[in-house]
Amino acid sequence: MADVPSNAPSHCPGTGSDNAGKASACQGCPNQAFCASGASKATDPAIQEIKDKMASVKHKILVLSGKGGVGKSTFSAHLAHGIASDDSKQVALLDADMCGPSIPKIMGVEGEQVHQSGSGWSPVYVEENLGIMSIGFLLSSLDDAVIWRGPKKNGLIKQFLRDVDWGEVDYLIVDTPPGTSDEHLSIVQYLSATQVDGAVIITTPQHESQIFPPTTGGAMKMCKDLSIPFLGKVPLDPRIGKSCDEGKSFLTEIPGSSATVVYKDIIHRIQEHCATHQSDVEATA
Repeated sequence: MADVPSNAPSHCPGTGSDNAGKASACQGCPNQAFCASGASKATDPAIQEIKDKMASVKHKILVLSGKGGVGKSTFSAHLAHGIASDDSKQVALLDADMCGPSIPKIMGVEGEQVHQSGSGWSPVYVEENLGIMSIGFLLSSLDDAVIWRGPKKNGLIKQFLRDVDWGEVDYLIVDTPPGTSDEHLSIVQYLSATQVDGAVIITTPQHESQIFPPTTGGAMKMCKDLSIPFLGKVPLDPRIGKSCDEGKSFLTEIPGSSATVVYKDIIHRIQEHCATHQSDVEATA
């Protein structure tokens, strides 16, 4: 995706779309002629640059959700904590939610600052083998709001993937914004040449207490219909939220919880998938 000015309309179809410069939302946009010319569809050199940068990252996992408030960032944080509990694994957690960056608080590093060196931005480290990056570290105040149009958010995602000095990493976990929007399209496009291992989809919890009674079969039916693995369901435990508010790992704080057992089983299944995916990639290389 080529760079364009940040004053694109809120319903911009995207510079790589076949409707770029032609959709109704494009009327009056200063970028209309540029997009309609087809120049915006030129291959972004950042894709190759990001591929080179990601050569040091073995596994890449996206965490998605169809809407907000279903525990996506909570799961991303605990997936990172769970894998990093093995000291031999180096883990990176990228908070790609530009307008609601909650990872710094959940990970207990709210208020930290990002440092820049000749090799790029340095992640903020929670543990020696667990580094994170978030726009939350770039704001001057915790009360600052991020009100950006798509192109500016996409530009920062590009920087996070290309300019952060992650070093040698076993797992990069990307916590995405709720829904499906510009950010998701940009992440997938920028990582298109890097062999992403897969995505974990978080849905509204369906618990034994039936707090949210399923009306369509829930996540299990969705996975069956789409022929994708159902990883599990985490029991509702208010101590999970408390741990996140305090910036602590629930897996460490409440090791005997039934939710911890489920979390660890899901993390194990994700690691198994990544190992299988790596073997398949190596076999076809």
